[in-house]
Amino acid sequence: MDLSTGLEDVAVLFQPHSAKQSIPDFEYSPGNVPGPGCTADPSEVTLPGCSCRSHQCSSETCSCLQSHGQAYASNGTLLSVNMPDANHCTPVFECNALCPCSDTCSNRVVQGGLRLALQVCSTGGSGWGVRTCQRIPRGTFVCEYAGEVIGFEEARRRQLAQGCDENNYIIAVREHGGTASVAETFVDPTTVGNVGRFLNHSCLPNLFMVPVRVHSAVPRLALFAGRDIDALEELTFDYSGGYRNQTPGQMPVTQTDQASRTVRRKVCHCGANNCEKFLPLDASILN
Repeated sequence: MDLSTGLEDVAVLFQPHSAKQSIPDFEYSPGNVPGPGCTADPSEVTLPGCSCRSHQCSSETCSCLQSHGQAYASNGTLLSVNMPDANHCTPVFECNALCPCSDTCSNRVVQGGLRLALQVCSTGGSGWGVRTCQRIPRGTFVCEYAGEVIGFEEARRRQLAQGCDENNYIIAVREHGGTASVAETFVDPTTVGNVGRFLNHSCLPNLFMVPVRVHSAVPRLALFAGRDIDALEELTFDYSGGYRNQTPGQMPVTQTDQASRTVRRKVCHCGANNCEKFLPLDASILN
């Protein structure tokens, strides 16, 4: 069964644990869609393009590469494989719809969409998960974490409205462009999303997230292989991006209208040697 219903170039396989398990209730979308509080259309072309006439852009002549640097090798793998413990990751800018270079240009990777055979399956203790049906070399683009792009207030409202037994899919990405410049992107694939919504957290993940801009100033949250990954291995990433600044257990909400509420963090089942016992929680959304 193709979970993407033909929206991806490669079928997203769905493997229930038993005949009683049904497809999760959500709308599949290969890319981001605007949601409440979104100030820019993720699909709108707003970034400038290069003027390269060749099939492959060169750092000597391409304005995209000259402005933002070369992110990919000729085979499309990420040159700088910054795992979360590197304290930061460098955003990527690809050639876009305004660039006359061909679709085979090495600076067009994430926009090409899903290219790997992935399978959504039951993992037991961690609910649904994603495993790869093929070997994935280090630095390879795997998939996006796509969903509704929402504003801060909407992200906060949704997180506070969630029950203890509900999954929190909201990812908050903050990009620091200087001492006082911070760009925030909130993506929620709860009701509209892609295969990335099924990826589980791990304190020792094999994927890592990089903001990638293609046509729009709204980044795509792209997941790359941090190491060589074997076929049938479960794919995971660190929900916190590698930053741990919250205390486990219970975290009080400080707003006066929510003073009596307490947000309970979920137990982590990743089983890694460095497991921190609880899933990451972005308290800045709540405060």
